[in-house]
Amino acid sequence: MHGLASLLLLGSCAVQSVFGRPDVSQARREGVLLRRAVNDFIAKEEQYAIDHVLCSIGSAGCYSQGVASGLVVASPSKAEPDYWFTWTRDAALVLKAVYERFAHKYDGNLQKEIHNYIISQAKLQAVSNPSGALSDGKGLGEAKYHVDGSAFTGSWGRPQRDGPPLRAITMIGYAKWLIENGYTSTANNLVWPIIRNDIAYTAQYWNQPGFDLWEEVNGNSFFTTAAQYRALIEGSALAKLLGTTCDACDAVAPQVLCYLQTYWSPSRGYVIANLNTNDGRQGKDANVALGSIHNFDPALKCDAATFQPCSDRALANHKVWVDSFRSIYNINAGLPESAAVAVGRYAEDTYFNGNPWYLNTLVAAEQLYDALYVWQTTGSIQVTSVSLAFFKALVPSVAVGTYAASSDTYKTIYDAVFLYADGFVDKVSQYAYTNGSLAEQFDRNTGAPASARDLTWSYASFLTAVARRAGVVPPSAADQPQRPGETVTHCRTPRNPGLQWTCQRRSPR
Repeated sequence: MHGLASLLLLGSCAVQSVFGRPDVSQARREGVLLRRAVNDFIAKEEQYAIDHVLCSIGSAGCYSQGVASGLVVASPSKAEPDYWFTWTRDAALVLKAVYERFAHKYDGNLQKEIHNYIISQAKLQAVSNPSGALSDGKGLGEAKYHVDGSAFTGSWGRPQRDGPPLRAITMIGYAKWLIENGYTSTANNLVWPIIRNDIAYTAQYWNQPGFDLWEEVNGNSFFTTAAQYRALIEGSALAKLLGTTCDACDAVAPQVLCYLQTYWSPSRGYVIANLNTNDGRQGKDANVALGSIHNFDPALKCDAATFQPCSDRALANHKVWVDSFRSIYNINAGLPESAAVAVGRYAEDTYFNGNPWYLNTLVAAEQLYDALYVWQTTGSIQVTSVSLAFFKALVPSVAVGTYAASSDTYKTIYDAVFLYADGFVDKVSQYAYTNGSLAEQFDRNTGAPASARDLTWSYASFLTAVARRAGVVPPSAADQPQRPGETVTHCRTPRNPGLQWTCQRRSPR
């Protein structure tokens, strides 16, 4: 893959249309000041966030001296905690934010970092490590590496199966950009082979247990399964654009989608974040909202099977997850059910005393901005019995039904949700450092920044949340194996974990 170093900085511009948010005059009177405050915060923070993302990418970044070119350090913190490593997952999500910003508005400096990232990941794929090697694919499941690109050989939660599909998704986005701008040979010869390795890993090992994104629970994680499904769908679509096929993508993706349904608990009314574990938790976890926003496809609208952000399942889960922090964090005390609050990973969390996280509070906002975009583009909001509690917390008079954009109820719901989403961003503004710095966490009692400083993922989460607020959304994954109007109704569980799941479908009446 050394030939990738010769990638040209392409001068053409791929501009993505922006779907603007409604005029602020539609907002409820009490929300005007909050929107202004959030607008002011975004205006000050956005450049700071992108600058600090770039600070963490080697080797020229201001925080990344001694870091190999293209590698993303999680944080400049080297003690208490030591995050001076590059995580495959974090790096993929950070570069996904960078790519989306680049695709919306051409920037040669961002493109250079994307190229450096691709080169660095080709090298990492070939590094033998405690999880395995490239020859059997198992080495791709290694979670983190030293900043010089060498293997980390200490004890750790391994394997982590979310890294390969997330990395594939990020590179697929850029490969599509190359094709759209006339550089199909570059996508085919230099980028596709790297993607293909990650796709092969995903297809082969998707149904095997691994550690979740918080690196604590060994089992099956909603976030991982959602990423695996999206990577296989995107991989199939890219293969077709390149004039080839991805048979494993086409064969396995429906099975992964089928398995994804098993995380939803109708009796509990939310998504159980981790399956096949004995973690002693209730399963209310940021992992689910993260899975939803990173599986966001505007073309799928409010599809429940893929847990789209505006689906009744995802909204019901949003409420249950957010509410789980209302009574356990002192900084949330006294806030009504309709108010945004500081949000953490899961209520039972004890890491650094189990504080709220900046990125998760932003994720709570991003999911709602995604929903708002779809409602606005489709011209209606549907309230089901599953999502009713979410809506009633914001608009107590609402009932089950579908509300057209021309109705007063639609406008009331829309404005209430927008106000609610802005409230989460305002929480981040309230507890960030005055200079705009975002750590990993903020103290549950005082709100003071805590844990790793300048967490790169925190800045990336800010960038994607505010992009969605402005109506800048990712393109459709395309070629979904689930036909429009078709519903997954039953999954048959295999007796042996390594066997495929089978799916039965029917079209709704």
